[in-house]
Amino acid sequence: MPSGHTFVIADDHPLFRGALKEALAGIGDVAAIHEAGDFESAKALVLANEEIDMVLLDLSMPGASGLSGLISLRGIHPAVPLVVVSAHDDPVTIRRALDLGASGFISKSASMEEIRGAVQAVLAGDIAAPSGIELGVERDPEISDLIKRLQALTPQQTRVLGMLAEGLLNKQIAYELGVSEATIKAHVSAVLQKLGVDSRTQAVIQLSRIGGDPLRPVG
Repeated sequence: MPSGHTFVIADDHPLFRGALKEALAGIGDVAAIHEAGDFESAKALVLANEEIDMVLLDLSMPGASGLSGLISLRGIHPAVPLVVVSAHDDPVTIRRALDLGASGFISKSASMEEIRGAVQAVLAGDIAAPSGIELGVERDPEISDLIKRLQALTPQQTRVLGMLAEGLLNKQIAYELGVSEATIKAHVSAVLQKLGVDSRTQAVIQLSRIGGDPLRPVG
């Protein structure tokens, strides 16, 4: 096992990935930095690397709409810190990202020192958020209820929900997770019950609500 920290940078802009790599290199003790330009590649990296110490995730990248990508990755490795890196740095987006399990939030307008400080804070076990921003509380009661319902999902249920959003059938999800189709049916039923919906389609719509609002949906 290599010494030092292992990172995954998931962002569709090569120049910004380069800037993040430079920032990470400045903290020292880095074993490896993996890069992904779309959500599928990011997911594959997280699945393939058990030793990851942190994922830095752009909210607006091909294959994921807003916070739905965060929710999906949280289901794969719940113990791995996920830090959202986004140009959408309004208080609502930051608060919702942290409520849904992000360990930190870095604005794309942050300086190199601010990025390094946030990464070091999360590696030390803290929660990192931009300074000088009052996050407030969720004002939309429906979104507040949805966030609480999503928080109630187990990691495996969260992962199944993410795969439902990708359009996978139960047998495809069962194959990917290495379990029986009956197990997946039970997970899907539990997801629907916890989200208070009657169908897979309604569950995906609920996920897209937290994913695309207030962010721009990814085309």
